[in-house]
Amino acid sequence: MEKISSFKIDHTVHEKGFYLGSVANGIFTYDLRFKKPNGGDYIPNAAIHTIEHLFATVVRNGEIKDQVVYFGPMGCRTGFYLLLNGIDKERALIRSVDALKKCLELTEIPGASEKECGNYKEHDLNEAKKEISDYLKILEKSSTI
Repeated sequence: MEKISSFKIDHTVHEKGFYLGSVANGIFTYDLRFKKPNGGDYIPNAAIHTIEHLFATVVRNGEIKDQVVYFGPMGCRTGFYLLLNGIDKERALIRSVDALKKCLELTEIPGASEKECGNYKEHDLNEAKKEISDYLKILEKSSTI
């Protein structure tokens, strides 16, 4: 089988940041890398789950809502994938930073009831906000946002 794009990245040198992973059929796959791969520091499961709920809700209600294809966690717990239809890296980064900042303003986790979520007991809003804040600092250092 052909190796998929995300496995072609050299995870021994990949750093935290915002990356364009691939483009296929007009779909841009972005890598929101919160943690250094294989660095021993990973996003806790409850925080990943909460970030997924926060960011997915905010971005799907924002300026690029019609271009959002998918947002979800990496299995390695170092970040998230954001798939957008036809949005270049500069605009994707700006909209992602805007969404992350809005996530920090939320006081409740969207869709976190037993009726709405398949694992509603595993959330951590405080830890999610800490991870988002840390990631925003990385983005501010590495770009011109």
